[in-house]
Amino acid sequence: MAEGIIRKALSGFYEVDDGQSLTTCRARGKHRHKGQSPLVGDRVRFTPLEDGSGAIDEILPRKNEFTRPAVANIDLLVVVASQAVPVTDPFLIDRVACIAQARNCDSLICVNKCDLAQGEDLEDIYTRAGFPVIRLSARTGEGVERLRREISGKVCAFTGNSGVGKSSLLNALEPDMDLATAHISQKLGRGRHTTRHVELFRLSCGALAADTPGFSSFDADAAELGRKEELQYTFREFAPYLGKCRFQDCAHLKEKGCAVLEAVRAGKIPASRHQSYLRLYEQARAIPDWARK
Repeated sequence: MAEGIIRKALSGFYEVDDGQSLTTCRARGKHRHKGQSPLVGDRVRFTPLEDGSGAIDEILPRKNEFTRPAVANIDLLVVVASQAVPVTDPFLIDRVACIAQARNCDSLICVNKCDLAQGEDLEDIYTRAGFPVIRLSARTGEGVERLRREISGKVCAFTGNSGVGKSSLLNALEPDMDLATAHISQKLGRGRHTTRHVELFRLSCGALAADTPGFSSFDADAAELGRKEELQYTFREFAPYLGKCRFQDCAHLKEKGCAVLEAVRAGKIPASRHQSYLRLYEQARAIPDWARK
């Protein structure tokens, strides 16, 4: 029996990297009976077969897992955004960042296409919120070396709305990779989904990086959100004010004496972040416990 990491999943086949070679595996039927599905990023034990393929025997314990992108054991979620076409709605960033926070996964905000639009607004919001932020351009190379340093040695996933340049950034990091990219629709202001599946790529900086299909505000899985009472802990800039509200069970919506709301009014918490919190709170409130991931 051998051990490795799943680097690609497609149509029930899994490419497992044992550090020396890639083996195409199928999962044994017992995983279906247990309701388990192997994910890209899973550490697995597998049996090499005579024909050169393999059979996945065991999925090792995960440190975290995500539905969108469908990955596991991620150290760093690289959230790619843009203030050029397509313009990223900050709510999309906030949504994936709070899901990552709840799963003990760090987030890095990358504002791409700064050669077209500098992205100072997004940089200001997320720097004030306590996130590391890089303004960069896959086309000119600005900021790419810093990104390479940030992801070095980590298992990371690049995520963001369609057309912001996830594949282009990976191509800039590793020119020999030559991932497919697509032009932006000028009529719709968004990109086409050039990435159809999730795959981990080994980079020369020692990172394993996943390019993932793009998403919009309408197709993220709401069931990945935690309970409404837990949501406040996924907004890192709320931390200094939690426990200081007039009411112990304050939800930080519109209550009197709310320390979080006072911080928003004082400009200490970006208003857009609190607006995202309100939207996510309503979504979380509508999800029954049985439907949660």
